[in-house]
Amino acid sequence: MTSFLDPLIAFVSAHAWLAYLTLFLAALLEAVPVVGSVIPGSTIILALSALVPGGELQLPWVLLAAAIGAALGDGSAYWIGHRRQREILNAWPLTNYPRVVAESENFFHRFGTWAVFFARFVPPIRAFVPVTAGALGMAPATFYAVNIPAILAWAPAHVLPGVLAVSALHEYAGLHRHAHVGKHIWMLTVFGVAIVLGMGMWIYRRRNGGGASAKPQV
Repeated sequence: MTSFLDPLIAFVSAHAWLAYLTLFLAALLEAVPVVGSVIPGSTIILALSALVPGGELQLPWVLLAAAIGAALGDGSAYWIGHRRQREILNAWPLTNYPRVVAESENFFHRFGTWAVFFARFVPPIRAFVPVTAGALGMAPATFYAVNIPAILAWAPAHVLPGVLAVSALHEYAGLHRHAHVGKHIWMLTVFGVAIVLGMGMWIYRRRNGGGASAKPQV
């Protein structure tokens, strides 16, 4: 695995703009209904955050790319729901995922306006709540008043852990910054946890009659 990570780190160092574009697309696509349930956007963002302490990526640009991608993804999904109302919830491809759509509606009814905020941190329904909010008639001003603060909290919550963890490994564990060991440890940990949680959620849903649900991601 480290033989793959070293070329990746070197590539990002030489083409940082592609990493920022990847962060933007990861945040954007995981907000798209159905697509967002299979795109591991959060995992990608968490993993790439390890490249900030070494200078391969710059923290302000990482946060900006993730936040703009999430805002455009959530906003697009919301406006699709807002224009088509409940019709969109009964249209393809959402009809292939009735369980997740139902969970999103229940989540929305349970938490009301705050569902838009909380859903940003809860996969896989975060890919369905914005379109559900629009379909159920939430006003645009209300949606953005909750969604923008949620994104501004979500982006640092997914970027700073990697930055702090890798910095701590360099500072307190005596790992050399240019050896990439801290980056390897963080990335492998993120990928490993994502796989375990993803498989656990998938097995849980299969055992509880969630065969029509979207495959979960972390």
